[in-house]
Amino acid sequence: MNLLVVGASYRTTPVATLERLAVAPADLAEILSRLMAQPYVGAAVVLSTCNRVEVYAAVTGFHGGLADICGVLAERAGRAPNDLAEHLYVHHGQAAVEHAFRVAAGLDSMVVGEAQILGQLRDAYHAANEADTTGRLLHELMQQALRVGKRAHAETGIDRAGQSVVSAALRVGADLLPGGLAGRPVLVLGAGAMGALAVATLARLGVGPIMVANRRDDRAVRLAGTYGADAVPYAELKRTLAGVDLVISATASAEPVLTRAAVADVLRRRPADRTGPLVLLDLAVPRDVEPAAGELPGVAVIDIDALAGALTDEPAAVDTAAVNQIVAAEVDAFCTWMRGTEVAPTVAALRGRADDVVGAELRRLAQRNPDLTDAQRAEVAHTVHRVVRRLLHSPTVRVRQLAAEPGGDQYTELLRRLFDLDVPNSADVASVPDLDGDR
Repeated sequence: MNLLVVGASYRTTPVATLERLAVAPADLAEILSRLMAQPYVGAAVVLSTCNRVEVYAAVTGFHGGLADICGVLAERAGRAPNDLAEHLYVHHGQAAVEHAFRVAAGLDSMVVGEAQILGQLRDAYHAANEADTTGRLLHELMQQALRVGKRAHAETGIDRAGQSVVSAALRVGADLLPGGLAGRPVLVLGAGAMGALAVATLARLGVGPIMVANRRDDRAVRLAGTYGADAVPYAELKRTLAGVDLVISATASAEPVLTRAAVADVLRRRPADRTGPLVLLDLAVPRDVEPAAGELPGVAVIDIDALAGALTDEPAAVDTAAVNQIVAAEVDAFCTWMRGTEVAPTVAALRGRADDVVGAELRRLAQRNPDLTDAQRAEVAHTVHRVVRRLLHSPTVRVRQLAAEPGGDQYTELLRRLFDLDVPNSADVASVPDLDGDR
């Protein structure tokens, strides 16, 4: 199996396209099923966050697997594959492993070092497990990626600054309000993982008063109670919006929650003594705030696209050199393991071929010498098998060693050609020892 990553992120894709690719948790099983139905895809994991959608796959052929995955993504986005291709990035083999580990460590995040990606990656892995789409190769990749992410945070403190997409968005929002966020009423719209992070961040920063609204009022009550915020009924959303200065919206809605018309109505209700614009921080993908709402006077909309642009010129908050070293070492170790698993089916096929040859010769011997006793036949069989095992021992041990080195796949291929071995592409299901992971 070949390891392949095909994805789109805030770096390569406008939010309008990214939100069409986004996969809600409830839709993960369906998209995984679509991927697994493709002829070249043997295993798949889908990671969908507010700023990336990625497919991690084990495929039987690079070009065929790439076409299969791009076709599924293009259909989801309602785009022709060639049109979507310009927004996608592709990583194969070792580069795919490196990308997975960088993502888990927070090196590829919009806010470098943010820890939320670990939980998101774990959720993606668990969803694929429940759908039975991981396979051996992706199981090990995800386990190791989670371990690498934990190691990076534990050994380097890359997340020590407590940075997240929420904290970065709040910095941008504070610059738009005279006097910053102090004493400004804030509404968090949505009580999922991102909404909970928003409330926790606001509480930690001492911003408030904080209000929470959610389509399911009971979830808003629970979240608000955890952090001493106030839950407001979703039915009273417009009245609540009229009294706040900043909104953090992070729902899982497939359609905009705040349309241009709804925001215009809120502005009419807004007290005249409110200073500064109504700041809408839209951290949802698909977007919660209709883009046209940003055209209204007195409204500032910051979505993922705008946030990415605002953060481009910010200095790095953490030193990533130590994390890069960890990732590089872990990539080497994992690729060594992958190369080892790739040679295993070839070695097994070679031993199987030898057993077949020995078996055929022993049967011929028995036919030509029917007077041999059972004991004599057993002794001859034992001797021949022992000779073959000794002859194969050194080359099979050596080819395993060579296969673990960079470029080692050429030795495996050479062995297959020399002995004309028909080896199934089974690296994904090879029986190999478990690696230390997040079990």
